[in-house]
Amino acid sequence: LAPPVAIRSARSRDRVEIMTRDALPAAVVWDLDGTVIDSEEYWIIAETEIVESFGGTWSHEDGLAVIGQGLSETALLMQERGVQLSSEDIISAMTSRVLEKMDEKMPWRPGAPELIRGLRAEGVPLAIATMAYAEMAHRVANAISGVSFSAIVAGDQVTHSKPDPEIYLLAAERLGVNPADCVAIEDSPVGVTAASRAGLFTIGVPLFLSLDDSPANLLWPTLAGRTPQDIYDAFTQQRGRA
Repeated sequence: LAPPVAIRSARSRDRVEIMTRDALPAAVVWDLDGTVIDSEEYWIIAETEIVESFGGTWSHEDGLAVIGQGLSETALLMQERGVQLSSEDIISAMTSRVLEKMDEKMPWRPGAPELIRGLRAEGVPLAIATMAYAEMAHRVANAISGVSFSAIVAGDQVTHSKPDPEIYLLAAERLGVNPADCVAIEDSPVGVTAASRAGLFTIGVPLFLSLDDSPANLLWPTLAGRTPQDIYDAFTQQRGRA
């Protein structure tokens, strides 16, 4: 049997709760844009610059409307606004611009890197499931010092975009775990829907878009101050209700 795992409770810095590894989620699967990093504004900047370079218009609301969806769908909309580039060229241009902005400043969402490090320190496997392409996913993953992800599934590795559950099912497959034993953390309605359809316990942490009508199992206003114990509590309470 695996030794017990000690996790310090978020409710008391002086109390340590002991749990077995079997009681922990099999893995925590993270969305990237808007969840780990507050990069949606970078994407909107990139989209706007590209569309305007071809004489079209792209508003902030247009950018919000495509949050969470696949880059190929966004590229198609940009072509409809007059961008005379192939989808792959549009995606490449967008990704390059966002990476440039990230090199200037990595826009972490409050509490995300700390919670990721805390989970990894407790031995919980971690994965990324993002509609961004693999180059960006690995760039962000490598920027979190002291952390290794057991699986990274990106938008250029799946056939169907969120809200289709494919990306989460593939993440669970690569981790070698049952999706129902995993926790997903998402910020967008389409992302929450994808994780929920795949059977993961889903925590929604909204950024630009409301998740009030989403199928999230739980909503947190922020990850700041959250600990592995909070995820353990939410996960086990849900299992108890089930």
